[in-house]
Amino acid sequence: MAKLIRKSSKKAGLPPGTLVHIGEKRTEKTRITLVEYDGQHFQERNGVADGCHVFPPEPVVTWVNVDGVHQVEVLEKLGACFAIHPLALEDILNTEQRAKIEDYGEDLFIVVKMLSYDEEKDEIGAEQISLILRRNALLTFQEKEGDDFSAVKERLRSGKGRLRKMGADYLAYTLLDVVVDGYFVVLEKLGERIEVLEGKLLTDPGTQTLRKIQNLKREMLLLRKWVWPFREVISSLGRGEFPGIQESTRIYLRDVYDHAIQVMDTIEVFRDMLSGMLDIYLSSLNNRMSAVMKVLTIIATVFMPLTFLAGVYGMNFKYMPELEWPWGYPLVLVVMAGVALFMLTLFRRKKWL
Repeated sequence: MAKLIRKSSKKAGLPPGTLVHIGEKRTEKTRITLVEYDGQHFQERNGVADGCHVFPPEPVVTWVNVDGVHQVEVLEKLGACFAIHPLALEDILNTEQRAKIEDYGEDLFIVVKMLSYDEEKDEIGAEQISLILRRNALLTFQEKEGDDFSAVKERLRSGKGRLRKMGADYLAYTLLDVVVDGYFVVLEKLGERIEVLEGKLLTDPGTQTLRKIQNLKREMLLLRKWVWPFREVISSLGRGEFPGIQESTRIYLRDVYDHAIQVMDTIEVFRDMLSGMLDIYLSSLNNRMSAVMKVLTIIATVFMPLTFLAGVYGMNFKYMPELEWPWGYPLVLVVMAGVALFMLTLFRRKKWL
């Protein structure tokens, strides 16, 4: 399960721009992929040795994708090759960075969180995606190797749609749209878990149910932490605050912003539902305790007069008139049974049972 806060003590006291990797430790090597395309041509190279590349002039768009940011020396070399701002490199290596957008002149730096759902572990996975947008180039840095953008690459290979005809800003929009689509997939899975939990809450509100509610509330808190700043990033891109984003692309970014709003609304609805489920759980426990106390109280009340009769006839006095009666003992038992029956009938008429 993702953590709310990771330790960043390794950076304490270091000057700004110092390259230190913060995040999950990995052993695989950093993998670099280079893609170049325009309306008529497409070229892809996997496993580029160092990533250094001279960007061709427009209208050719270059996409450099880096899988794995844990090798600091590789990122440092890429920063020197592409003249990336040191503060941007620092944020790329810090995988616990909140979603943000920074304007470094010719470079527009964007950080977002891509979410996925692990079916085996039944939990949310998060990966930091960093984008550096230039006039005719896009550099992307993924926290780990995967096929998150395989559908986008397939669209580029096939030449279908407008992706090959647009610039690097449209490619950046396409990747951000993939990120938002992943949010909807995660929310769908969480919605299914909440529905199942609601059924168990009414039938078997045990400690395991409470634990699941608490886990879901924690995941909703993480989702809000990741999605809220992402919404602000997309809002800034759609408002035209950055000249590198064309007007034709801003329309699509505003659509992504609408999707981000839907995600936030769904998260808030789920949080309210979980809070209500927690109240229902506590109420059900109180109701069960009240029912148990009610039964015990009725039993104690029924036995109070019986205990009184048993106490009276349990006294060791020699001269008690009933001691010499042949039917004294059965008569007392009948009286005790009659008293108990009378009290149970009275409780039922008063709807206490």
